[in-house]
Amino acid sequence: MRVTSRTVGRDVGRILRVVALMPVASMVVAALNGEFFAIPAFAVTALVIAGVGTALARWYRDADPPGKLEAMVTAALSWAATGLLGALPFLLIAWTIHVDPYPGWTNTPAMTETVAVFKRPLDSVFESMSGFTGTGLTMATIEEDLPRSLHWWRSFIEWVGGVGVIVLTVAILARPGSGSLTLYESEARSEKIHPSVVSTVQEIWKIYAGLTGASICLFLVVGMPLWDAINHAMTGIATGGFSVHADSIGHYGEPIIEYAVVPVMLAGSIAFPVHYLIVKGELENVYRDLQTRWVFIWFGAGSLLLTGLLVRAGQYETLEENFRIGLFQFVSATSNAGFGTATIGDGTEQVWNASPVLLACLGMLTGAAAGSTVSGLKLIRVITLVKGTVWQIRGVFVPDSAVRYLRIGERRLSEDQFQREYTEATVVLVLWLAFLAVGVAVLLQVLSPEHPLEYVVFEVMSAQSNVGLDSGITGPTMPALSKAMLILNMWVGRLEIIPVAVLLSSVFSRLDLYR
Repeated sequence: MRVTSRTVGRDVGRILRVVALMPVASMVVAALNGEFFAIPAFAVTALVIAGVGTALARWYRDADPPGKLEAMVTAALSWAATGLLGALPFLLIAWTIHVDPYPGWTNTPAMTETVAVFKRPLDSVFESMSGFTGTGLTMATIEEDLPRSLHWWRSFIEWVGGVGVIVLTVAILARPGSGSLTLYESEARSEKIHPSVVSTVQEIWKIYAGLTGASICLFLVVGMPLWDAINHAMTGIATGGFSVHADSIGHYGEPIIEYAVVPVMLAGSIAFPVHYLIVKGELENVYRDLQTRWVFIWFGAGSLLLTGLLVRAGQYETLEENFRIGLFQFVSATSNAGFGTATIGDGTEQVWNASPVLLACLGMLTGAAAGSTVSGLKLIRVITLVKGTVWQIRGVFVPDSAVRYLRIGERRLSEDQFQREYTEATVVLVLWLAFLAVGVAVLLQVLSPEHPLEYVVFEVMSAQSNVGLDSGITGPTMPALSKAMLILNMWVGRLEIIPVAVLLSSVFSRLDLYR
């Protein structure tokens, strides 16, 4: 079955028209911070994105509603286009500061030097894709020296990317019968809070905004400055990880701030339908919901195990410091938040040894709850794979005539239902590992052989799981091919593989490459 390109073109155009509102809002932030030199960059970005989106939407306005194939291709292409066009503020602000036609007080030598990296289009695309996918890997060497308008843009694109550009579009533009549900599901979401998908996404945004506001208040209470609190709340609840400091949360050196960030990352790891039920007073869902229960179990067990490995290695001076760093870094890795309080690696110089690094990789691989802002495989798939494999093995000893069911949480699956879900989880795992292997192979080819293998695996895992923790490899001095590979890994990881596979299949079909 061929994908209807007219439908894809129209829906990508509609999504871009909504995304064009983001740089318009950012012009206000730039003005409030007195960074008037950034306003033209945001204005041009808005015009370009709106122009491309309007042209596509009008050209294909009579296209049919999307089917499942069209929705998946739309998801893949809209995320790619958003990541590409979202690079414009980085690129244009960098060149604006380089040309510097404004009074000298509008920028400083440190700002000029830090922003200069974004004069290179590839680095701007890397930063944009990292933001929209909620990854948090960065080309900026000293975030403190970025203008506040770019601090905001980085946080804003992560905040919107946390729930998804398609969810944003459905909330603003969708009407019943417009293919909204199909597009919503294409962004790796299936559970609905209300019968109407439009009401569901609007409820998601209310919950999301409320959690962000609560996070800002929490950070202010523990002593974080207002600007830092706003940005870290946005990227924390989005489990994105961009920071306004080069040392991330470790910049503050305050245990109380580090402990306060943990519940924010945890909140971003819980599915929105569960948040909705908790807000309604049904607190028992914290332990009744299968995924939420396992978020607490996995986060707790992994944190203790990582603490034990750090203690065994004599990594830090006190037990409390080992526990605090182990807790923070495992929750950061598994929630895919990507905030840091400790140096994991320094490129070619080893800091953490292989055991804690690979445990953090395992956390990044699993991720947390489906229906949250987290990437990775998702705990429900991991549970399905583990329980399903055991169930398959036990099936060898069961008569063929037996009628079997598998219970996953409160769901009782027939054999046919189980096989469908088990197959889907297996396909995602296999494709996920295949893209990971390609990324590792490319980086091993182009990077210095002095980089430890576990650090290379960690870096690619961090990109593909949209985490943002780094081992000292990612930076502006990386070879261009390694940057391009990590951009691909971030894009693939955010889309959970299947839409990318559908897009590639449709391209191959168009080119008659299957014959």
